[in-house]
Amino acid sequence: MTFRETTIKYIKDILRPKTIYEVVYAELQEAHLRKLEAETAAEYANAAMQYNEERIQRLEKRLAQHAGDKHDTR
Repeated sequence: MTFRETTIKYIKDILRPKTIYEVVYAELQEAHLRKLEAETAAEYANAAMQYNEERIQRLEKRLAQHAGDKHDTR
């Protein structure tokens, strides 16, 4: 198949109306992609929440230690 024939076939394929199957399949693929993106975002958000919960505990403990040290020096 020559370049010209390939190009003509490609253009005809782009311009032809898509079948219902092709439209539904493309939408299904898009839904799978969006689900994966949402799962990735949820994993990231959960990790950020866990990190900040541990950070809060660490900082509260440190604050309590320094508050205790402050009372000891008076």
